Amino acid sequence: MSDSPILLWFRRDLRLADNPALTAASETGRPVIPVFIHDEVVEGQGAAPKWRLGLGIGAFAEALDGIGSRLTLRRGAALQVLRDLVEETGAGAVYWSRLYDPRAIARDEAVKSALRDEGMKAESFNAHLMFEPWQVETQKGEYYKVYSPFWRAVKDRDVAAPLKRIESLAAPENWPVSERLDDWEMGAAMRRGAKIVRPHVCVGENAAADRLAAFIEIRVTDYKRKRDFPAAEATSRLSENLTYGEISPRTIWHSGQRALQEGKAGAEHFLKELVWREFAYHLIYHTPHITKDSWRQEWQDFPWRGDGELAEAWRRGRTGVPFVDAAMREMYVTGTMHNRARMIVASYLTKHLLTDWRVGQKWFEDCLIDWDPASNAMGWQWVAGSGPDAAPYFRVFNPETQAEKFDPESAYLDRWIAEGRDDPHEDALSYFKAVPESWGLAPEEGYPDPVVGLAEGRKRALAAYEDVRK
Repeated sequence: MSDSPILLWFRRDLRLADNPALTAASETGRPVIPVFIHDEVVEGQGAAPKWRLGLGIGAFAEALDGIGSRLTLRRGAALQVLRDLVEETGAGAVYWSRLYDPRAIARDEAVKSALRDEGMKAESFNAHLMFEPWQVETQKGEYYKVYSPFWRAVKDRDVAAPLKRIESLAAPENWPVSERLDDWEMGAAMRRGAKIVRPHVCVGENAAADRLAAFIEIRVTDYKRKRDFPAAEATSRLSENLTYGEISPRTIWHSGQRALQEGKAGAEHFLKELVWREFAYHLIYHTPHITKDSWRQEWQDFPWRGDGELAEAWRRGRTGVPFVDAAMREMYVTGTMHNRARMIVASYLTKHLLTDWRVGQKWFEDCLIDWDPASNAMGWQWVAGSGPDAAPYFRVFNPETQAEKFDPESAYLDRWIAEGRDDPHEDALSYFKAVPESWGLAPEEGYPDPVVGLAEGRKRALAAYEDVRK
């Protein structure tokens, strides 16, 4: 078995640099067969993330071609596909990078157990995080439930330097047959929206590296001061690339550390945001119910509204609250949403409209090209009040005052709201080209009245949350 090929199962680690599983396979000197499996986990993704994943797979396949290798594509249940490939290729080992959300863990544990029972070497590696969830504990040996002490526990830890980019892989004598990526139709659910969103994506490892370099060189100094202003080009936008593993968190961490050492003012705050992602995975691993049930047990019986007309107005960017609607339209056109805007639209849905956070979570899962199972679940619950926050119930973002503070010149609103403007921004008009025709929306329509008064919604939310506290 010492000369048998290694199946290298890629998932959310679509890169050649700082990829421990890839490096380990390469260092054996044995033939390496890179594989991507369109399995049950991939099939269950929403429209935008599945489409964006398909773009990432295509870019990574080209990168492998560039080093004399190739990516084998197969569709089916992960374990059965791997068994078939072992039989076809005579592979003696399967390597992959660990994931930490409940669905991935269940799949991976079943695959590892079955392969090992069948005499196969099955080994997983850490490529998705800097600090694996079981490596960070309180003094009592427990997991962290609050971000600030989590940050203090890890900020001075050594983070291993990124591994070098792999420049070549030993090839097998015969490559297994690969399916065609186009036949998977991973963008089918995007419909006409794909054409609108496509110019806003940043696909592949090289593009991710360029994005990081530009941020560190140009914007990191002002990051803390400007990051909450959605009209400003102040953030890194690396969440898109992180979620597909087109860049590693270690690479970003060390780049941010160098900026910090150079005295760039916003670098530490940028590193804190990277650790916020780590904290999300810390929680999803230790408390997997965060993805579907209230993280705080006392919120299980909170009387959320279900889906309905109010939620539909929110989804369509027609609540009559400009900041909320602008943010929802930004997401539909670009596949992303500014982080300050994410908090505002989540607060509005769960507090002013008292709608179940899972309704919003599901919509984000369908629309975000940077969808991440841990960050999405934790973010929604943090804002809703049912998640990891020491005193969440009184935080009700007022979209009007937030707009006054963070969009004082209405640049963000003007970019995304077309109704009532003599010369609407091209991006605002793009929204109407992207949405389903069945919605019947047109920029010539009048802007809607608010579906609920902001003062009324806040008062109702605070009363409901006070009841939960009691």
